[in-house]
Amino acid sequence: MKKRYALIGTGGRAIFFYGALAKDFRDTSELVAFCDTNQTRMNYANRLLTTRFEHPAVPTYKAHDFERMIRETKPDAVIVTTMDRTHHTYIVKAMELGCDVVSEKPMTVDEEKCQEILDAVKRTGKQLRVTFNYRYAPHNTKIRELIMNGEIGDVHSIHFEWLLNTEHGADYFRRWHRDKRNSGGMLVHKSTHHFDLVNFWLGSQPQTVYAQGSLMFYGKENAEKRGVTEFYNRTRGSGAAKNDPFALDLERSEELKGLYADAEHEDGYYRDQSVFGDGISIEDTMGVLVRYKNKAIMTYSLNCYMPWEGFQVNINGSKGRIEMKIVEKSYVNSGGKKEDEGALKTKSIKVIPMFGEAYEAEIVEGVGGHGGGDPILLNDIFGEPAEDPYNRAASHVDGAMSILTGIAGNISMRTGLPVNVDGLVRF
Repeated sequence: MKKRYALIGTGGRAIFFYGALAKDFRDTSELVAFCDTNQTRMNYANRLLTTRFEHPAVPTYKAHDFERMIRETKPDAVIVTTMDRTHHTYIVKAMELGCDVVSEKPMTVDEEKCQEILDAVKRTGKQLRVTFNYRYAPHNTKIRELIMNGEIGDVHSIHFEWLLNTEHGADYFRRWHRDKRNSGGMLVHKSTHHFDLVNFWLGSQPQTVYAQGSLMFYGKENAEKRGVTEFYNRTRGSGAAKNDPFALDLERSEELKGLYADAEHEDGYYRDQSVFGDGISIEDTMGVLVRYKNKAIMTYSLNCYMPWEGFQVNINGSKGRIEMKIVEKSYVNSGGKKEDEGALKTKSIKVIPMFGEAYEAEIVEGVGGHGGGDPILLNDIFGEPAEDPYNRAASHVDGAMSILTGIAGNISMRTGLPVNVDGLVRF
């Protein structure tokens, strides 16, 4: 019997899920409804369903009719791809109404909302999956395999540097993510991927977190310090934006226009805000120190305005060292092909034994977004998953442990003190 799915939140991330249901997983899964605060966006999603995927349009429900949607369409599971700060609302409500949940990362944005989700899982017994696609990328799975096989012995320390460039990185400062209340800041919204990878690689959980961070490049005040004199609120209708390489033209793609330019009359949401405007409350430059329960230590760096996109990880163990460098293609959400998101330009994993010759680890070439992780993740959720020795499927516990690293980092940045992760929530 096919599993029935309803989806809430039809913005830029949603097509990743409903496109897969409509195209590749019709034999095992069925899409039964869309739900959103914005009817224009739902209409656009239905237009894509019928024209791009040759799938029948599905019923649409405004967000205040979420419960009615569940009653009328009877989904087995709800896919949550709304604004981050609302994830917990729909996760908890869906489980209370008898549905399993698939949540886009991050699971939620702070410890109180995280506790609500954990309590709802315990109370309802329903399943919550968090979509950590980076786990499934062959190069990231390879790190898990090397550590599991003892190639460098016990892991003692990790240095993890992630670079977001002036296209993809800037994009978080144009849209709703720029308000920390909505996204939890970059240590929650973006770094949840990275913190989850380290938990996954180590088979451990964070114990103590200390962080520092600031808004040092984006925002009006920083631009003024660099001598910028022309400012604007949004690209659309602005002459000043024509001279700004950071400006986003909503007419550049059919998807940006359909999801945002054509929909803004309903809710006043502007997708093309200036990254050098006022009102940005998230950091763009962050450093984090984490101690794990297995005693390993991580130093982590995230910068959101770099000349290239990707990450470098150095892992030090009792028998040697792993050095990984990944360069990714630049990407703007909804501004191009989904398979370009997190796609690789170059990759390298070098294993350096303490006594022995260094060698390049063999990586099976992945196909699709996020370094080939996306198709494997989608099959794991909607298809017939194969046996997985790496245990890549992420539960609500995995979702919590990744965001709690970032949440603890936010608390640490506010207080200047290290934070004990175990004290934030009760499992």
